[in-house]
Amino acid sequence: MGLFDGINASASGLTAQRLRMDVASANTANADSTRGRLVDGEWEPYRRKMVSLRSNESDFSSHLQQAMGRSSSENSGGGVQVDGIVEDPSPFKQVYQPDHPDANDEGFVEMPNVDPLKEMVNMMGASRSYEANITSMNASKNMMMKALEIGRGQ
Repeated sequence: MGLFDGINASASGLTAQRLRMDVASANTANADSTRGRLVDGEWEPYRRKMVSLRSNESDFSSHLQQAMGRSSSENSGGGVQVDGIVEDPSPFKQVYQPDHPDANDEGFVEMPNVDPLKEMVNMMGASRSYEANITSMNASKNMMMKALEIGRGQ
């Protein structure tokens, strides 16, 4: 394990959580957008988006090769990586609003599949994870500073 692996893992977490907060805020902002995108000449409501994350951890054999000195270029610091932003496949909400310009013949409007409460929970979780990564990064930094002080001989 390298000197900066802990900081690199925390940095990847900070980046991932920031993206989660951005996506949750975009979902909240578009919670009432009935015209999200044009599909085959018809407007479709905004579809909720979600961030997909995966671990940066390597498999056991790559760790073993690195420990034996055969592979020094591989990053074994862990952390997370954004796998992509995916759309929520859940159905749109049907709301009766016959005066709405996007209402169908029966008077129903397809509304986005965004639940503001769910987005607030996602935002709070991402914010707490962001804070935890900052705490971890500061702890790593403080350990390095203490090591430098010990090496200096005070």
